[in-house]
Amino acid sequence: MKTEQQYFNEAISIQQYMDNMTTLKEESFRIYDGFEVPTNDGFVELLKDKHPKILTITEDWCGDAMLNNPIIRRIAEAAGLDMRAVLRDEDTDLIDRYLTNGGRAIPIYLLLDDAGQVIGKWGPRAPQLQELVVSKRAGLPDKEDPTFEDAQKALYAEIREENITNQSYWTFVYEDFKKQVTSVLK
Repeated sequence: MKTEQQYFNEAISIQQYMDNMTTLKEESFRIYDGFEVPTNDGFVELLKDKHPKILTITEDWCGDAMLNNPIIRRIAEAAGLDMRAVLRDEDTDLIDRYLTNGGRAIPIYLLLDDAGQVIGKWGPRAPQLQELVVSKRAGLPDKEDPTFEDAQKALYAEIREENITNQSYWTFVYEDFKKQVTSVLK
């Protein structure tokens, strides 16, 4: 069984990953181009000091990855961190170590120390966004309802558009990532 460090060593850079995306690429880059990392809260300085590596488990069809990857990438770039990506579906052994409520939810961000040990994890979604998604899903018709599939597609399109345009969602991601990472690095 491969270690997280071995996955990291074999992974591609987050820049390569985003450049090679075939789904949600334009949307991801709209967030990447629009997000500015706060410079007055000490988070970038903490990351520069502790210098963890970030291993991202992701897929380009995922709406949460579309939102989170550009933000975490900007943070990593501001702090000079090495951030790499592996595809969840290419090798499920890694994601199976980091299930969310029993599922292979992505994206997952693993923070590795210099020895390649996992020192922290974040993902797949900021709590405020999780509450929002749960609330919106509650309004869907029953799964057996013939309109369910169309209603679900419409809901996901609505959430995707909000993720791209609502900058408060970007702040939710940044703040929760900062909170989680700070708690493991201090």
